[in-house]
Amino acid sequence: MLSEGEADGCRPEQEPTLVQPHPSTFSHPSCPERSSCDHRLEPERTMLEKIQKMIVVRSPTIRELLAEALGMYILMVFGLSSVAQVVLGKGEFGQYVSINLAFGIGVTLGIHAAGGISGAHLNAAITIMHCVLGNLPWRKLPAYLLGQFLGSFLAAATVFGTYYDILYDYTKGNFTVTGPTATASIFSTYPHPCVSLLGGFFTEFMATVMLLLGILVIHDEKNNAALKGTQAMLTGILVLGIGLGMGMTTGYAINPSRDLPPRIFTAIAGWGMDVFTAGNYWWWIPVVAPTLGSLVGSLVYKLFIDIHNQSVPESGNEKGQPAIETSTL
Repeated sequence: MLSEGEADGCRPEQEPTLVQPHPSTFSHPSCPERSSCDHRLEPERTMLEKIQKMIVVRSPTIRELLAEALGMYILMVFGLSSVAQVVLGKGEFGQYVSINLAFGIGVTLGIHAAGGISGAHLNAAITIMHCVLGNLPWRKLPAYLLGQFLGSFLAAATVFGTYYDILYDYTKGNFTVTGPTATASIFSTYPHPCVSLLGGFFTEFMATVMLLLGILVIHDEKNNAALKGTQAMLTGILVLGIGLGMGMTTGYAINPSRDLPPRIFTAIAGWGMDVFTAGNYWWWIPVVAPTLGSLVGSLVYKLFIDIHNQSVPESGNEKGQPAIETSTL
């Protein structure tokens, strides 16, 4: 039986039912209740923060060592792997120019990796030059050299592991320094058979002089320095140019940190002591010649450019041109 209201087509009014949200849905920041997700993430955040605090390096010298190691590792993995691909691929997977390009790319990325921390020397000759000029304290020299040598050695080991199967097949397990299946040149530089020790020394010396002149030109802010942010790329192009023009006779080591650690690795990995006796004991040339070349290169730049780029006293500036500050190179 219908009630009076229902008979008239009207239904009695019902009290609205409210759905109460869960307290965690609209929890206020000041409320002690948190979502289960927050409860799970909180211990993880705390643990990560603790781990970060434990492993963070506070010593500037150690940070510079690590930066040089990583920058050198990047440089050498690009460079050595390109040589391995050209040698083991018998010219089917690259040519000489691909090696030049790979080293240039490696230099650019290595500088980006380490530049803001250590200055990205990535070269023992450059580090020694900075110490001689007073730009770097001598007490930091061991850390820089250790970082560079560590990165270079590990890069050689990485490339060796990457190409081991092809390397073994190419040499039939006989790793040699000379001969038709010589592979030691993948890791370190050796002179052209026609080049004498004196000729090779002069080539490495002059190539490093050109390297230093180019670096100083790129970074001399008191002269006509490269635009900020382009220095790394231009330094890579500089190394590319040296390889294209001066790489035939000696392989353009121009860097003790590039040549000596991989040579030590090959001596350990199966090539033996021949890596030091080959080429009339060539091994010391890529160590000594670049070191002397870096010093002479910086001296030449100072004599021709830097010492003449002096500040002009305001009273003597007759033409009203802005004074030029002395370069700190």
